[in-house]
Amino acid sequence: MILYHGSNQEIFEIDLAFCKPYKDFGKGFYLTTIQEQAKLMAKRTARIFRGKPVVTAFDYDDSANEGLSVLHFCKATQHWATFVLNNRNRSFEDISNVNCNTDNKYDIVCGPVANDDIALLFRSYSNGLIGIESLAKGLEYRELSNQYSFHTEKALLTLSKRDVIFFE
Repeated sequence: MILYHGSNQEIFEIDLAFCKPYKDFGKGFYLTTIQEQAKLMAKRTARIFRGKPVVTAFDYDDSANEGLSVLHFCKATQHWATFVLNNRNRSFEDISNVNCNTDNKYDIVCGPVANDDIALLFRSYSNGLIGIESLAKGLEYRELSNQYSFHTEKALLTLSKRDVIFFE
């Protein structure tokens, strides 16, 4: 499977130390199967941090997942929403909870992206205006893109660099 990473620079070597915390699935290296999504991320990153937009493509050997802890969300559900909210929450302290990945208990996590389209739903839930059931119901008919996040050095061994796509 080919996965794409959009950035403001080519990825020569993946270094998890440079990954930001409090992302949807925790601190990790994020990719997608959707090349256009990676291009949009590259443009956004280059605009914010300067540089040139570039997409680095990787081959992902999911047959090498044996021995890895992989969590896969097929669609946006209540479980997915709770997981994302916990990982994004800077004051969430129950890191041993299976509904977060702050401690990298999952080597690889894949599922929908919690994009700007659902930010209002998340804010409404966080502010106590709706419950988790209403949040999950509001996610049912959303068309969300996908993401694959790699959280450990073992997980990175399933990736090999394939190609680099430069564009304006």
